[in-house]
Amino acid sequence: MRELLAAAERVVIARGRSRRDLDPAETELDALKGPTGKYRAPIVLADTTLLVGFNAEALAEL
Repeated sequence: MRELLAAAERVVIARGRSRRDLDPAETELDALKGPTGKYRAPIVLADTTLLVGFNAEALAEL
């Protein structure tokens, strides 16, 4: 997961209808996890954007 963060210039964390745009250098791995402690799905690296979690709007922007 750290390799994906290093390759990204932008991180989008999606949680249902909400989303947060973060700087990968300031993103902690715990921010990518859901309430069960596992990483949110899907995890998509498109160009330089890392999308973690599902949000239809954010996915369409990729």
